[in-house]
Amino acid sequence: MRDWWDQVNENFVLEPHHLHLLKLACQAYDRSQQAKIILDKEGLSYLDKYKCPHPRPEVSIEKNARLDFARLVKQLNLDLEEPNPPGRPAGYSPSQNRRQ
Repeated sequence: MRDWWDQVNENFVLEPHHLHLLKLACQAYDRSQQAKIILDKEGLSYLDKYKCPHPRPEVSIEKNARLDFARLVKQLNLDLEEPNPPGRPAGYSPSQNRRQ
């Protein structure tokens, strides 16, 4: 994440409060990777003492951290691709959809 931090700071002008959000994004990504390492090693579920399967806590940790990262990236406007504009696609004509 250190390389990503440097890349973002080279390509974007961030105010001090944005740096705090960027730090949170890096921490969220790191947390998701920590959980993923455990899940890769231990699997997605475990059996309790009655042999009933349960999802490992790391499943939720990874999911929540990934969502946090995505939200923070969006909040910082770091997603470089332009989203599709709302409305109809370019070149659309209402007459194209009329049934004759």
